[in-house]
Parts: sequence; C-alpha cells; structure tokens
Amino acid sequence: MSAAAFILTINLFISAIFAGAFAVVAAYQRSSTGARWLSGAYSFGILNVGLEFILPYLSNSAPVDIALFAAVLLGLGFGVIGLARHYRMKVPWLLLIPFWGAALGAVSATIDWPRDDVLRMFFYQSPYALTMVLGIWVVLKHRRHQALEIALLGVFALSAVNFGTKPLIAMAIGSGGSPQGYITSTYAAISQTSGACLLIANGLCLLLILVRDVMAEMTARSQTDTLSGLLNRRGYEERVGASLAALRRSGLPASMLIADLDNFKQVNDEHGHDIGDRVIVAFADILRQAAGDHFVVARLGGEEFAVFLPGTESAGARLFAESVRTAFSALALPTLPGTLRPTVSIGVAQMDAAETEAEVLRRADNALYEAKREGRDRVRIASGPRDAMPEHPMGRRPQHGTPLG
Repeated sequence: MSAAAFILTINLFISAIFAGAFAVVAAYQRSSTGARWLSGAYSFGILNVGLEFILPYLSNSAPVDIALFAAVLLGLGFGVIGLARHYRMKVPWLLLIPFWGAALGAVSATIDWPRDDVLRMFFYQSPYALTMVLGIWVVLKHRRHQALEIALLGVFALSAVNFGTKPLIAMAIGSGGSPQGYITSTYAAISQTSGACLLIANGLCLLLILVRDVMAEMTARSQTDTLSGLLNRRGYEERVGASLAALRRSGLPASMLIADLDNFKQVNDEHGHDIGDRVIVAFADILRQAAGDHFVVARLGGEEFAVFLPGTESAGARLFAESVRTAFSALALPTLPGTLRPTVSIGVAQMDAAETEAEVLRRADNALYEAKREGRDRVRIASGPRDAMPEHPMGRRPQHGTPLG
C-alpha cells in the first residue's frame, strides 16, 4: 500500500467519525439544523475517499473524476451551509448554486486534458479554494469572534491556500500523469496528508463551536421562564451575582424592585388561567421593553417579578417603576374581558455597599407589602438597611395573589 493510499484510509475513518459526531449532535439537539448539514459534509468526505480508491482501476476515469470533484465541492459547500445555518444566517443560495454549476461545467470541459496540465488543475482546485473564502466570509459576517471562530478562520485560510497552491506543487514535483500514477506519487502523499490535517482541524473547530453553543442554549433554557420568556429565579440570581461583583469594584449604585400583579388569584378564579397567563405575558413584555439591555428582568414565580437596576439610585429606580406601573394600568388587551383592569404594586430598594442580594431583596419585598397594604397599584420605596425590619410588620407576609379586597 502506497503512502497516499494509507492516508486515504485514515481520511475515510476521519470523515466517518465526524459525520457520526455531527449526526449525534443533530439527533440530540433537534433545533441544530447546522449539525445536519455538517454531518452531510463529512458524509461526502466518505464518498470522496471511496471514489479515490476505485479511480486507478478504471479504463475511463473521467466520469468518476467528475463525481470525485463534485463530492469534494459539495462536501465543502455543505460545511459552509452548515456553519451559516448554525449561526442563523441566510444561506447565499443565489451565489452557491450558479457557482457550483459553473465549477462543474469548467471541470467537465477540461477533464480529458492531461492530468498534469496546470490549467486543468487550476479549474479543478480553485472552486475548493473559493468555497473556503466563502466560509471565511460567513464567519466574519457573524461578528462573534471568540477563540474558536478565530481558530476556524485560520483553518479556512490555510485550506484556501492549500487548494490554491496545489497546481504549483504538482507543476514542481509532478502529479503522476494518470490515476494509477497519482496514487503512488509524492504529490498524492503530500496532498492527502495536508488534506487529513485540515480535515481534522476543520472538524474539531466546527464540532467545538456546535457543542459550545448547544451547551449555552441549554443553559439559557434552564434559566428562562417558559411562559414570560424572562429569566427565572435561577437565571436572575446568577446574572445579579455577576453584576454585583462588577458594581462593587466600581463603586456604582444599584437598586432592585419587586413587582406583584394585584389580585391575581381573583383574575384566575373569575376569568380562568388562560386569561391569567395573558396578563403575565403582557406585563413581562412591558418590563422587557422598559428595561432594554441595561437591567436584569426576571419572573420569580407566579405573578411576582424582579428587576435589578445596576448604576441606578432609588430615585431613578422609582421613575422606572412608575413608568412600568402606569403603562400596565393603561394596558388594553383585546383578549381580556372589558371589566378587567390589571394593576401592579411595586417595591423599590437601593442597595447599600455592605448589603447582600438577599437583604436588599427583603427590603424591596417589605416595600412591596406596604404598597399592597396601602391599596395596591402604587410604588413604594424601602427604608434604609439599618431601619429595615427583619420581618413584615404584620407578621408573615401573605402569598402573592391572595385577594386582599
């Protein structure tokens, strides 16, 4: 067995391993359409190796040579499509399909030329290099250049250079002149070795990107409330903890508010849980729009919500709370009964430098209770940390949603 044939065998196993790995990711994460395309890309790699092995035994190698070219080109193209799908980018079909057609036409027209003809090799290799350039464009357009994306850019660039310089290498050392001569040539050994290295590097980068993003998506789902789309309690605590560490280093202020929908149990009892869910979603939308990307917003459970306002003193937090309260009380949803006027009570507390998240949350909760006790549909500011009561003044606070009149 020649060196090139041995490396081809290795490439077969590499392609099969990555095709299987991407198929597993696609099966595990059904929403990962990019993984399916990448599995297809490496499946074309398996086909490519099979065609390489049978090529030397054919008297007329032209049809298989064209099929081999198409398998590699589609494999590389599927890789670019898979990456674009994973990044949720629009696939440039209007560019890809004419490009594939033109490349296949050029190779078909020159396939009977001598195998060591430089122009023939240029038509054969340049579409591969251009596909790698397209892959670089997809990564750059995504604009999220973490370490793995930078590594992938490097692999794509090396692949483009590898394909682009093959005609020059063949011209310098010869490519065998025939399918039988190719498989035993030094050029074939160099070509297949560089291909194997880039095949592994490309597959590892893409697989790690997919696994990284799938894990991030799973984490986001575990920290997201399914009804409102806001953070849940776990996600809120993690985000606030990270934000607090930065705030304390900078010395900037921070405030927290707790909001509770008024008479929510009565809404559910009189109008049904479907109407109650719509009220929750409507209030979550108001909070999300008011907070933008600056504040941390969560649904803590039931009809209770929390907002963490980094860099904001109590006066600014109160203005934010009043804007939310006013918007919600003025809300008119066509799906709600005409007699239903949703309102919300909100407690606000500014965080002291030595205070923990739990302590400021308790003070905001106390302020919320005061707002409830004074008639609901209002905002109340918490007392300072030294004046805050460890318990509510009337004993254990009733569960939110209990009708209070």
